[in-house]
Amino acid sequence: MPRRLSVLCVWSLALMGLLGCANRGPAQVHQASASTPRAQQARLSQPSGGFEELRASFEAANPGYGLTWHRRLTETTDSAVTQVLFVQVLLGEGGRCRGTVGFPGLGNPRALTSDLRVGDIVVLRPGESLSCAGPISSLTFEVPTLPPESVPHFIRPDFDPLLTDTPGGCAEEDDAYRRILLTWQGKVGPYLYHAINAHRVRILDSFTHYHPAVGGFDEFYLVQEAPAGAELIVSEELDALRGIAAVTRDDVPTLLRRIPLYPGQLVYLPRTVVHRGIGGAVVQVITVPGFVPGAEISVDAELTEINRRFDLTGERALPVHSAGR
Repeated sequence: MPRRLSVLCVWSLALMGLLGCANRGPAQVHQASASTPRAQQARLSQPSGGFEELRASFEAANPGYGLTWHRRLTETTDSAVTQVLFVQVLLGEGGRCRGTVGFPGLGNPRALTSDLRVGDIVVLRPGESLSCAGPISSLTFEVPTLPPESVPHFIRPDFDPLLTDTPGGCAEEDDAYRRILLTWQGKVGPYLYHAINAHRVRILDSFTHYHPAVGGFDEFYLVQEAPAGAELIVSEELDALRGIAAVTRDDVPTLLRRIPLYPGQLVYLPRTVVHRGIGGAVVQVITVPGFVPGAEISVDAELTEINRRFDLTGERALPVHSAGR
């Protein structure tokens, strides 16, 4: 082929490629793939309620941690790692239970005892055990890091004078019920533990947010009370909500989904899953690792922008926290 004709062919092909790219338009929203972290839920009262799948996802994403649901617990076995137990149900007569923490090799004279109620936490260091005078149901985390000595064995949100209501985060009302039980920062609570945090809270209307993949944390909602209408609004479409992927009017109905909340439900929210609680459920909000400051990022402004762009109002609009409108 003559050199001049060859050059013309090359330029023609390049121009066709550029025109083809120009005609493709903006990238479209793709539904979350199988590898995208997703919100998962389990009905703890049901043997096949989804707990094993949830547990497997959490443990795969958080090496060194373990998760167990004790449906009927009267005594724990010794563990080589720290265990943090969240009391969920009291199965004994009259809904009361007294728990005893035993220490290895020290016998009963050094044992600690306490009444237990729903919402309490029991922290067991390696080799320690818990026995209950009356069975309980509990969600138990195995934690690879020892807690500081200042963390007590029994943490009781409604009976410890050091634990008082601290409005903020997902409960900003002046009269919020929000007891910070295990915390990252001493200025918001007395019991510091960076490997796992928890606060017991009534969530009426939180802002819509996520925790980043880098520097963030996984979160659980262990539901202990839930009036009719309580729910979590979640999304796995973070890129779309942040404007990284193009959003069309047809995409809007798939951006958010609702998870109704019931007592005895566990919801797992991995890093990057967008979520917002509404309706007044009382939950143990549990984070792994701890509640890292600055790792709670709002997307209410982005939701408001999508509503504005497509003139979505009333029932067609994406739900937005009032502070983000």
